[in-house]
Amino acid sequence: MESKIHRRTTCRMCGSPNMDLVYQLAPTPIGDAYVTADQLNIFQEKYPIDMFLCHDCGLVQLLDVIEPEILYGDYIYQTSSSPEMQAHFPGYAKGVVERIRPARDALVVDIGSNDGTLLGHFKKNGLRVLGVEPASEIAQAATKNGVNTIAGFFTPELALRIKQEHGPASIITANNVIANIDDLFSLTEGIRSLLTPDGVFIFESFYLADVIENKVFDFIYHEHLSAFSVAPVQRFFNKMGMELIDTQRVPTKGGSLRYTVQLAGGSRPVSSSVGSLLDFENRMGLYSPEIYKAFLLEIDRLKQCILKDLKKLKYEGKTIAGYGASITGTTLIYHFDIGGYLDYLIDDNPAKQGRFSPGLHIPVYSPDLLYDRKPDYVVILAWRFAEPILGKHKEFLRRGGKFIIPVPEYRIISNQ
Repeated sequence: MESKIHRRTTCRMCGSPNMDLVYQLAPTPIGDAYVTADQLNIFQEKYPIDMFLCHDCGLVQLLDVIEPEILYGDYIYQTSSSPEMQAHFPGYAKGVVERIRPARDALVVDIGSNDGTLLGHFKKNGLRVLGVEPASEIAQAATKNGVNTIAGFFTPELALRIKQEHGPASIITANNVIANIDDLFSLTEGIRSLLTPDGVFIFESFYLADVIENKVFDFIYHEHLSAFSVAPVQRFFNKMGMELIDTQRVPTKGGSLRYTVQLAGGSRPVSSSVGSLLDFENRMGLYSPEIYKAFLLEIDRLKQCILKDLKKLKYEGKTIAGYGASITGTTLIYHFDIGGYLDYLIDDNPAKQGRFSPGLHIPVYSPDLLYDRKPDYVVILAWRFAEPILGKHKEFLRRGGKFIIPVPEYRIISNQ
């Protein structure tokens, strides 16, 4: 029987074996594998979440790679279910069109296009669009909704087929997906061959510096094989016959970076933003193991805060729910070891309601349960969205309920 996981021995960006383990989270099942009632008897294996720093190029990465078919075969996340990305993508598309100024009817290809939300906004700006999405049901639904989408993984062979059938692309985008890809060399070969001579590749990914500064430890999970930063990205594309020409910090996903890359020797100048962020990363000590030791100590401090309170509350017979049935919630529940204290989860996404959490099988319900069952405490697992959650559920607080926010600073919110 073939293994579902293999461990790399070399850096996925530079090929160096010169890497050290810099932080280690608790192993978890696949983070978004929320199961239905008839799947509860299926064993969900736990996989390691060990992050390594490459001392040659600076990439921080998982070396344990789970087969993509296992991760994405039954993928249920859809961009349209995320208020954050719904709000982000209209301005993203408009800003790219204004900056790049593609010819009208130029082709935009989005790698990992999900339900076509971003491409829909490029389409409104008068451009031809084509998505590439490995989750076949989501791809079919996007095509049905007017965003032509190929169901499959982006490869050099698929890039050639797209070029033959649709022509070269002036803009190729990939958002919150490049970090999920193990073979970055083949991906980049395909991108390079598909671009027009003056075309650009633009990708957004969570930014390693923001993971550290904003304590977004729960954004490290099996899908996120790489935590990108400017220095290794610049080195990688230089080696691949391309060049990084612009970087832009954006607030999504707890802090992300938008990278713009062109073919080597392209017509666009390199922005000063690239050098500024390289200086920032060096001043921060982003490529030194010491920063990760301090980071994990701080995360462990927060873990001890919540464990101490949850143990006391359970001893007192209090009911405790968790708010947010997401991949990041899985990381947080396992690493903080709080699954045994949560009576149930609640989530705004109807696709998650009626399912059970990965491995621990905690049931997921609608937020209506805040008012029907009246839990004493609710741990906001989706802590990056604590403010909108608190704003939406003032009535829960008014009725005496309390919210626990575990990160970035541990606090308990009540009506008092």
